[in-house]
Amino acid sequence: MKTKEFQIESIDNSTLVNLLGIFDSHMRSIESELEIKIKTRGNTFVLSGEDQGLETGERIIHDLYLMAKDENLNQEKVHLIINKHLNSEHDLANGTKSFETIIRTPNREIKTRTKNQFHYVEAIRSNDLSFGIGPAGTGKTYLAVAAAIESLQNQEVKRIILVRPAVEAGENLGFLPGDLSQKVDPYLRPMYDALYEMLGMDQVNNLIERRAIELAPLAFMRGRSLNESFIILDEAQNTTAEQMKMFLTRMGFGSKSVINGDVTQIDLPPEKISGLKHALEVLSDVNSIAVVNFVHTDIVRHRIVQKIVEAYNKFKQSI
Repeated sequence: MKTKEFQIESIDNSTLVNLLGIFDSHMRSIESELEIKIKTRGNTFVLSGEDQGLETGERIIHDLYLMAKDENLNQEKVHLIINKHLNSEHDLANGTKSFETIIRTPNREIKTRTKNQFHYVEAIRSNDLSFGIGPAGTGKTYLAVAAAIESLQNQEVKRIILVRPAVEAGENLGFLPGDLSQKVDPYLRPMYDALYEMLGMDQVNNLIERRAIELAPLAFMRGRSLNESFIILDEAQNTTAEQMKMFLTRMGFGSKSVINGDVTQIDLPPEKISGLKHALEVLSDVNSIAVVNFVHTDIVRHRIVQKIVEAYNKFKQSI
């Protein structure tokens, strides 16, 4: 086991406390992910472990320090920085560079954190129809919403339409209490949350009132022709083949569609074919359609989620 010692010069006490976290929780997170040990004495950090972990640990701590000077750190931000460095290592080990592009929205800049996220955003920008396939937590919905806001700001489209199959694609809305908006709201909540974060609640509500943003269940898309729209279909694995064909044929002139889903998390009855899986087969030879496949290393939630997805994949392959 080797050790690495370094100092962060001119760090004030409040920034140091922010960097370390409550009871040094941020350092414990780094230790857990890199399998190293971290000891601190004021502004001096002593890391012990294997060479690669020590180098990565120092880079992570320096990045967190720069962030801690300007904003409050929390576990989510710490895990994102850790993931960024671990994914960069993975890219370098495979002879590729780190990929990053920026989507600017009124309230924040969104940066891609993995190679597949980069390709996904570039695919959306370059194609009228794009598919994002992969596990939860890889940023599919979040980045698609950001790209939609970017297109609306750049006046490339006149409205954003966010669509989801309701109640696992079984249209059982009548069994839920409330009016239509109250029935549909729980299924569209992740999209609302992304919009609020990037635009602010007042602007989102204003755009919804002006119908520049529309949130709707898939069942209400039938019969419509959507021109100059940025359309996102989320949780597409829970559409039937008929619903997917109906959705795909809603696209009008000047429109762009993004379809997201996880083909390992299908909630349809066994006798139903997933519209997402079916569409990927049917459209495999159609030009100008992009398909980006995410993997567990693209997950930007808590690191344990990556490990859970990987464990399930290994278990499935062993059966």
